[in-house]
Amino acid sequence: MYLLLFCQQFLNGLQFGVMLFLMASGLTLIFGIMDLINLAHGSLFMVGAYLCATVFQQTGSFMLGLLVALPGTALVGIVVEIFTLRTLYARDHLDQVLATFGLILFFNELTKIIWGPRALFLDVPEALSGTIEIIPGAPYPTFRLAIIVVGIIVAIFLYFLITRTRLGMLIRASATNREIVGALGVNVKLLYTLIFGLGALLAGLAGAMAGPLFAVEVGMGEDILILTFVVIVIGGIGSIRGALVGAILVGLIDTLGRAFLPALFKLFLDPATADGVGASLDSMAIYILMAVVLAWKPRGLLPAHE
Repeated sequence: MYLLLFCQQFLNGLQFGVMLFLMASGLTLIFGIMDLINLAHGSLFMVGAYLCATVFQQTGSFMLGLLVALPGTALVGIVVEIFTLRTLYARDHLDQVLATFGLILFFNELTKIIWGPRALFLDVPEALSGTIEIIPGAPYPTFRLAIIVVGIIVAIFLYFLITRTRLGMLIRASATNREIVGALGVNVKLLYTLIFGLGALLAGLAGAMAGPLFAVEVGMGEDILILTFVVIVIGGIGSIRGALVGAILVGLIDTLGRAFLPALFKLFLDPATADGVGASLDSMAIYILMAVVLAWKPRGLLPAHE
């Protein structure tokens, strides 16, 4: 029984980690290459969820909602980059934090104006609404497995994009020395716009995939943004590999901690105390992990230069 529960919770943690990776992969590109702290990345996650939920409610097709949400969120990101963030590249990080925090407030209020204050609910696609018995006696939701598969595909795509394409070569070069890249005739502004658009698309994908699991509501991207920054710090700023490893670690520790820490403390504490201590320690676990990693490797587990 406990083995089956562990397997299910392990897969839940893997699925949550993959969703964090979709967020962290785009944000680490923006942060590591463009040297831009974008607190509004969670707002793009929210935009993707709202666009997918709106199309789904009108058409009943999750796939159509996904096909609208991805380019729609990328377009929103590109517009924000061109008209707002482009002027911040030469400014210090404090200015970037203040400006992108203002964007969070702007997106939250704009979302209320367009969709209203009430949450939207997005059903799991009918084709993915069943379960798959991965091991005997442990059925697992098909949609959650689909999220894991999507995350693996995205990780492979980003690996080949960064390491095997000309665009990836330019991205890596601009992360090292953007002035030299510009002097060689590369349009760095356009390159940065494409990078930001890709990051926004990945955030929109994460939001659309999260829609059937959580309520689609104003401010939904702010909690996951905090975890996303934790993932980036653990994995290493600017590193896609680090984002993947950090996301999986955070997802597993957060999920397994919630599931098993209270039961573990009940072995030597009374139930009420065990539940309280377990819940408190679980809330701290990922931040304890981050502190340990920074003490051991200040640049993260897999920094971009390695």
